[in-house]
Amino acid sequence: MDLTTPAIPATACSLPYPIALGRTGFSGFPSPSQDYEMRRLDLNQRLVKQPAATFYLSVTGDSMEALGIQANDLLIVDRSIPPRPGHILVAMVEGEIVVKRYETRRGQPFLCSSNPRYPPIPLEDSDCQVWGVVRAVIHEYPL
Repeated sequence: MDLTTPAIPATACSLPYPIALGRTGFSGFPSPSQDYEMRRLDLNQRLVKQPAATFYLSVTGDSMEALGIQANDLLIVDRSIPPRPGHILVAMVEGEIVVKRYETRRGQPFLCSSNPRYPPIPLEDSDCQVWGVVRAVIHEYPL
C-alpha cells in the first residue's frame, strides 16, 4: 500500500450527513419539559375508570391504617368492579358503612380490618350490602 496516496481523493463531494440548521432567534438547548408541555395531570382521567359507577368517600377511624388508609383520606370507589378476595370494599353492614378488606377464611366470607383491635366481620347470615371496591386512596398531608 502506498502511504503517500490519500485513501479518499481530495475532490469535492457531498457530506455524508445533512447540515444542521437552526431557526433564527433560537438559541440554547430546548427545555426537556417541552416534551410534556401539552400533557397535564388529570386525576379523574388517571383514577376514575368508570365515571358513572364511581363515587368518593372520606374515611374516618383507624381500622385500615396498616393498609395505608388513614382518617381523612379520600377513597375513590368503583361500583362496577366485582368484589374479589383481597379487594378493599365499602359496604353497609348491619346499618353501618365500613371500609374493610374482603377475605375468605375456611371458605367463609369476611370483612377484615388491618388493625387487630377490630375482629373480622362474618358476612354469612349478616345484613351486608357492598357499595363498591376501593380503586384509589388520596392522602393529603397536613401542612
